[in-house]
Amino acid sequence: MKDFMMIFIGADYQELGLSPEQMQQRMGKWFGWNDKMTEMGIVKAGDALVPEVKRVSGPDRTVTDGPFADSKELIGGYYIVKAENADAVVQIAQDYPDYDLGGTVEIREVMVFDQ
Repeated sequence: MKDFMMIFIGADYQELGLSPEQMQQRMGKWFGWNDKMTEMGIVKAGDALVPEVKRVSGPDRTVTDGPFADSKELIGGYYIVKAENADAVVQIAQDYPDYDLGGTVEIREVMVFDQ
């Protein structure tokens, strides 16, 4: 089994103007998906991320506060899951709760370095 990061990209819920009831429904979908993967024994880690962003870049370590004009998408969170291959993670991602809001799941294998 390998580790894969599923990166969740989409709009900020608050910017979408979801009602408290819609937010509660949305969170229920997320908790259900998490419970399903936990029962399968494939979730290693995962968290939601706050929308506020800082970037540190360049040789002078320039600090910039977001949002950034070059990025209209928000990385809202991630999971690290165990799977045989990326195709298996694509199947896991079929239940991602935010496809109906235009969300995207980016799947990346975690690189392992020999010591």
